[in-house]
Amino acid sequence: MVNRQQTFPNLLSPGKIGPITLANRVVLPAMDMNLCEDGEIEQGDIDHFVARAEGGTGMIITGCCAVAYPAGCTSRKEPGLSEDRFIPGLKALADAVHEAGSKLCVQMVHHGKVARIDTLDGRPQLVPSVPKPPGDMSAMIDCTPEELGKMAAIQEGKRPTHREATHEDLQWLVRMFAEAAGRVKAAGGDAVEIHCAHNYVLGGFLSRYSNQRTDEYGGSLENRARLSCEVIRAVKEEVGDSLAVIVRLAGQEYGESEGLTPDEAARAAALFEQAGADAIHVTGTALNAFANFTDGPLPDKVGFYTDNAAVVKRAVSIPVITVGRMLPEVGEEMIAEGRTDFVAMGRQLLADPDLVNKLKAGRSEQVRPCINCYVCVQENFWDATPLCAVNPALGNEKLLPFPRTATRKHVVVVGAGPGGMEAARVATERGHRVTLLDKTDRLGGTLWFSTLTTPDNERLLNWLSQEVRRAGVDVRLKTEATAATIKDLAPDAVVIATGAVRARPSVPGGDLPHVHTGDSLRGLMTGTGDVSDQAPFLRVAARLGGLVGVTKTPARIRDLSRKYLRFLPMSKYVVVIGGSLVGLELAEFLAERGSRVTLIEEGRQLGVPMAMPRRWTAVKHAKELGVNIQRNATVERITRKTVEFTVDGKPQSVPARMVVVASGVSASAPLADELAKAGVDVHIVGDAAEVDYIEGAMHSAWKVATAI
Repeated sequence: MVNRQQTFPNLLSPGKIGPITLANRVVLPAMDMNLCEDGEIEQGDIDHFVARAEGGTGMIITGCCAVAYPAGCTSRKEPGLSEDRFIPGLKALADAVHEAGSKLCVQMVHHGKVARIDTLDGRPQLVPSVPKPPGDMSAMIDCTPEELGKMAAIQEGKRPTHREATHEDLQWLVRMFAEAAGRVKAAGGDAVEIHCAHNYVLGGFLSRYSNQRTDEYGGSLENRARLSCEVIRAVKEEVGDSLAVIVRLAGQEYGESEGLTPDEAARAAALFEQAGADAIHVTGTALNAFANFTDGPLPDKVGFYTDNAAVVKRAVSIPVITVGRMLPEVGEEMIAEGRTDFVAMGRQLLADPDLVNKLKAGRSEQVRPCINCYVCVQENFWDATPLCAVNPALGNEKLLPFPRTATRKHVVVVGAGPGGMEAARVATERGHRVTLLDKTDRLGGTLWFSTLTTPDNERLLNWLSQEVRRAGVDVRLKTEATAATIKDLAPDAVVIATGAVRARPSVPGGDLPHVHTGDSLRGLMTGTGDVSDQAPFLRVAARLGGLVGVTKTPARIRDLSRKYLRFLPMSKYVVVIGGSLVGLELAEFLAERGSRVTLIEEGRQLGVPMAMPRRWTAVKHAKELGVNIQRNATVERITRKTVEFTVDGKPQSVPARMVVVASGVSASAPLADELAKAGVDVHIVGDAAEVDYIEGAMHSAWKVATAI
């Protein structure tokens, strides 16, 4: 959790990029919202960007805007810059962002080999060289038929063709970038960003991997950077000092040995500065997004590009913008140390558009955290508007502020997991009096347990916990909720957020004491709950964990369990039954701590409903840790020392001193049924209504709490 007293003097100080001055060093990087129609900016896009501008963000960078729309586009919902008809929408956006107190930068793009619309319209994709065939595509096995269907549908059954750019093509491309910048100037924008990364056409020319040309645009770094430099010079000539010219550059290309290196990126940045760039925005590129998506363009590690940005920073005298899970505290430190000048926070600003204002007010602990779940990113794979697991207002900013209630009610919420806490928080903010009940000794429910395997979730746990306390919710822990006890509270409405039901497997041995459901394992890991029916070594471990106090904080459990396996109820040989989101994350967690884990999944896909990029990385990581993954497998029998199962009819057996059942999860809310029969106004949220984990809990809680 961020320190309550933390300040951000460097991050919140003004900063200059070329001819413009930003009120602070926080930048919203480009993220496609897919809210435009026929290349024209619509009100939904304006609302989205204005919310972040009103939240204090120093500069807003639009999503990808096509310099040659519709040519070179990856989506028909992408803003266009190729005709004057696009200027009014750009001007409306610029005016609105300015009125909100921020600066507007328009990102200029030609998508090259990922220009899907060229394929749909029968045009060859413009590339430096015919692309190499994709490498490792094994991640696709974990895409569901529905996901594959959505991705296939937007391709319309067509396959791309390619055109190696001629000199005439390159002259045309330079002209289109320059004319696009002129339209941004005419619309009253403040800056343009020339995109030279992410496998788009300029990034393709810069890359040793993608550029196999033998003319003056291929070979040496200077030759590969030539096209980008020509674009920069043409744009500067077009706009003069009226706009800042920013270049987005990959500090490194991931996934192939011939990718762009940090040293090459630094040398390219110096060439871009000589050509007239006012700033360099350091990102990263995955040469095969299906294998390396969470390295680039959207890393899963906090501050992933900071070292590469520092290398670029040393090579130039113009400002550097650093992106890549840049939390406020990371950005503050980097600026203070002189390793960057500006900080781009993308998914974090999707989660909380008011981030900067909260930092200014000294309320950093109130910033709603991004949990790095990639739910927002996944929607772009099929051209949909991004969602946010923790911020239901993303894409529909008019949902805020919450409507105040005309009639104050007493709302009782049963269950202090994410759905219960969010329902309590929102209902209280609307003006209701809320009592929150939970039978355990802590807030969080399954969210608390999930923080062990997914540390990013701890930030959400901390935020929800303190927001519930800050709002003045009457929290009653160690309180069993029954129809009778709820009736005694005289509620006007009840929200049931008791989570899902987890069953033991209906196979021989499924009731043995070393076989756990998520509920029993949570009790053991946290030192709570009844462990009397567990194996002796598990009872001892659970009691020891409780006695030494290590189970009160998820971070301490994660740390100590890496060093001292005996402190927690884990075993050397573990079988996890069920490879969905929970099972896959748990297999990773145990394997990281030295357990020999077998993961048995009845179906084909692992990690569902985890968002695809996170799922691909989790499966890859599990394999790297040595998890024995068995797909299309059926458990036949559990003994005291083994689990027996079949794969394609062939019997197999693995050692197991501990078995965790991560399947058989279902929604159930019997208390709600009992209350409804008694005439109580009752609502169900989260996994008790439909198993959809954090996203489902937060969104359903928001919906119910705004309707009471």
